[in-house]
Amino acid sequence: MAQNIYDNQDFFSGYAKLSRSVDGLDGAPEWSAICKILPPLAGRKVVDLGCGYGWFCQYARLQGAAEVLGIDVSERMLNRAKEMTADEGITYRQEDLENTKLPQQMYHLAYSSLALHYIKALPELLTTIYNALLPGGNFIFSAEHPIYTAPKQPGWLIADDGQKSWPVNSYQAEGERVTNWLAEGVIKQHRTLGTYINLLIEHGFIIRYLEEWGPAAQQITDCPALDEEKERPMIFLLSAQKPA
Repeated sequence: MAQNIYDNQDFFSGYAKLSRSVDGLDGAPEWSAICKILPPLAGRKVVDLGCGYGWFCQYARLQGAAEVLGIDVSERMLNRAKEMTADEGITYRQEDLENTKLPQQMYHLAYSSLALHYIKALPELLTTIYNALLPGGNFIFSAEHPIYTAPKQPGWLIADDGQKSWPVNSYQAEGERVTNWLAEGVIKQHRTLGTYINLLIEHGFIIRYLEEWGPAAQQITDCPALDEEKERPMIFLLSAQKPA
C-alpha cells in the first residue's frame, strides 16, 4: 500500500498553503507546459490518478469531457475535492493506486500529476492504465525528476564563490527514499528516468513527448522563488499513447 501522507494533518495543512492548492492549476508553474501536450477532451472519458483537490477533473469537464473519474488515496484530499465540485459528470473514489481497478478499454485519457513517485507497484499500475485505455488513448503524467528524488541532503550546496549545486546521492540505486517535506518521513520511490521510459515501452506504450521541465524567464520574473528550478529539473512531463 502506498503511504497516505496527505492524510497526515501536518502535511495536509502545509500542502493547503501551496500555490497549486490555493490557485489550482494556474498555481502550478508546469501547467502551461502540460496544456500543450493534452489531447482534445470534448466528449472524452478521463481518469485522473491521484486527483487531489480535483482541479484537473473540473478542468476536463470545462473542456467538454463526457465523464471524469478522480481517484486518490487521501480522504482529506477527496473531501476537499467534493466540497469544491458540483458536477454530476465527475465521480471521486478513494482508492490506493497500488491496487486500483479500472474497467478495460474505457478511457480516452489517463492523467496523473505528481503522484507516480509515491507508487512502489508502478509496473502493476501501468498494466492497469494500459488496459483501461481505449486504442489510441493517451497517458499523460508529471512526476518528480529522479535528480530531485536522489539528493544527498535537502536543498542546495553553496560553494565559497556563491555557486549553487544540487547534490545527488546514488542516482543508479533505485528504491525507497525518505524526505522531510511538510512533514517528517515522507516516502518516495526513486527510479531513474530510463526506468520510467523503459517500463512504459515494456507495457506497450509509445512515447510521444518528454520534457525535463524548467521555468521560463517570465515565470521567474513573476515568481522569483522559481529561480532555483532553472538549475536542475524538479519534475518531468511525459506523454505516452496506447497504439490504435
